[in-house]
Amino acid sequence: MGGDMSTTSGGTMAIDSTVRDSTVGNSRTRDRQKTAARLLKSTANNFYDSEVDIDWDQPWVDGLRFMPDNRISLYGTALWNTLTPEQRIELGRNEIVSILSFGIYAELFLSGNLLRVATTSGLSDHSLYALAEIGEEARHSLMFGRAIEKMGRGPVLRPRPMITLAHLAQFLPVGPATYGTILLIEEVLDRAQREAMHDEGIQPHLRQLMKIHVLEEARHITYAREELVRGMARLGPVRRALHRVILAGAANFTFLALVHPSVYRSVGIRPVRGFVTAVTSETFARNSTFASDAMIRFFQDAGMLEGRVTKRLWKMTRAVPDDLVL
Repeated sequence: MGGDMSTTSGGTMAIDSTVRDSTVGNSRTRDRQKTAARLLKSTANNFYDSEVDIDWDQPWVDGLRFMPDNRISLYGTALWNTLTPEQRIELGRNEIVSILSFGIYAELFLSGNLLRVATTSGLSDHSLYALAEIGEEARHSLMFGRAIEKMGRGPVLRPRPMITLAHLAQFLPVGPATYGTILLIEEVLDRAQREAMHDEGIQPHLRQLMKIHVLEEARHITYAREELVRGMARLGPVRRALHRVILAGAANFTFLALVHPSVYRSVGIRPVRGFVTAVTSETFARNSTFASDAMIRFFQDAGMLEGRVTKRLWKMTRAVPDDLVL
């Protein structure tokens, strides 16, 4: 393990609550440089190296799953009931490959935006933390790639138009929609991984991967949340509305993009049939809400859910908690 990492009595990583919990509920943020200095210190003291801290040479454990059953896209559907236990494990394997592949694309998108921040902010702690986060995102991509390789599957490639759109987005000014999109990816994965990393029925390699990712993403979430709030405070009403609509549109895309339709071929299901069954199921809505509950409540507090078009787009995601009135 790199650095000085505190652990719980059970031997798992302890997440520093000052990193995980950001005082943004009432649009209050810490001074930017103070936050950056604190996150830089946490980065130096609390980190793991997946090349050292995950034993990639150990084989997978027979009978253990790659995802919790209830988080697999077809869970609870008629198609799920037709699958054998072995097929359910295989589908979970392919879905986690798809999610990790999407995660690599997301880390690259994030790193591109962080590089823009680092090159326009001098040598302040804020700029230096952006560089430190780029380093962590690079390690995460390597870790995801190692896991995909070990699962004996190639990465799930995304369509060329999606890649082109991501490239074009790099020309847009970094602002609330940028940081909101970053949170869409980081917080959704964070919530799902916090649950799965404690599940002893999951493969140990993946549990350790999730622990490492959760630890370091906690810092990234704090950074992105506070930058989103600062950005909204600087904008006028028209530009705020534009950023809200962009984020709501990105949310609809993100929830659909995590699991690629091709994964269903691994268990003999046609991709279109599997995809339609998955996204129209109650499991899709339940899992989307579970993974994004805290994030959506934060967006509401930060003023990112206002406006008729924005609210309509968020309702289309089926991820908004039932008690949150839009």
